[in-house]
Amino acid sequence: MKYRISLLKGDGIGPEIVDSAVRVLEAVGGKFGHEFTFTPYIIGGAAIDKYGVPLPDETVAGCLDSDSVLLGAVGGPKWDNLSGELRPEKALLGIRAALGLYTNLRPAKLYPALKGDCPLRADIVGSGFDIMIVRELIGGIYFGERGYREGKFGHEAFDTECYSEFEIDRIARVAFETARKRRGKVTSIDKANVLESSRLWRKTVHETAKEYPDVVCEDMLVDNAAMQLVRNPRQFDVVVTSNMFGDILSDEASQLTGSIGMLPSASLGDTTRGMYEPIHGSAPDIAGKGIANPIATILSAAMMLRYSFSLAKEADAIESAVDTALNDGLRTADILHEEGRALTTAEMTDEIIARL
Repeated sequence: MKYRISLLKGDGIGPEIVDSAVRVLEAVGGKFGHEFTFTPYIIGGAAIDKYGVPLPDETVAGCLDSDSVLLGAVGGPKWDNLSGELRPEKALLGIRAALGLYTNLRPAKLYPALKGDCPLRADIVGSGFDIMIVRELIGGIYFGERGYREGKFGHEAFDTECYSEFEIDRIARVAFETARKRRGKVTSIDKANVLESSRLWRKTVHETAKEYPDVVCEDMLVDNAAMQLVRNPRQFDVVVTSNMFGDILSDEASQLTGSIGMLPSASLGDTTRGMYEPIHGSAPDIAGKGIANPIATILSAAMMLRYSFSLAKEADAIESAVDTALNDGLRTADILHEEGRALTTAEMTDEIIARL
């Protein structure tokens, strides 16, 4: 099989970790008889420096013409003082909208080899946890009406949280379908005791749940969810929530796994084309040093094989290689908390490829 992949390396450590994922994909292609072609496009701060905008039209067109997209990271202090429309992060919202990617899948899994890195007590963690956070990606407050106006206390800014029944129903269906392939439970997160948008969210999720009688559905307020993630993360299977709540809760969940450098994500829509990226940022403080953890990006590539290309065996091979490398005690600097030498980005990539 032949697949065309657009590479959005971005800023900071983005180029380094994307290059690692490309090496793993090439190794997988060689072992399983697939051909991957990679075309780089510019995005984020690098695009601002070259073109004056964070998301050039050429990048959007290239991604639309590909079979899938692999993204590194965008942003950095160099561009922090730009206006909202010109910040590198604006490119993420733009490319998600352009590709129609309304679903973000963010797994938060505690690997047995990293149980000692979890900040929670051993009795809370138990044998580990495996949570899939399903985040709505192109609606809500990040895409709602915004601006400035004169208010009763003077000049003020506003951002609007807005969801339609259609948007809520389609993301809820993704969560229920995902739960059917896992442990059969969905926890819907909202703030229905205060927000009107959350009341519609809860009502719509309940209506959709009627079509999935085999899946347990429960509601949880977002503040309680934040507490329950650290009190008992094992209670969660699939979590579905809005754009902003999902952004916050998935980052909290990532810290329970020991390192944000371990977690991949998949952004999906109604076509097989998706965008895959690690959930961590551009880490400009370590950019160019060759010490970034490539695992989250490598696992994002595995999600691409699974969700966009239906190559389950190939995805399993990557995930198993990562498991084995960790069980063998191999660590990059962010997950090295014992005696031993931290592997470089390239060395960890080499070790994962050797275990495919």
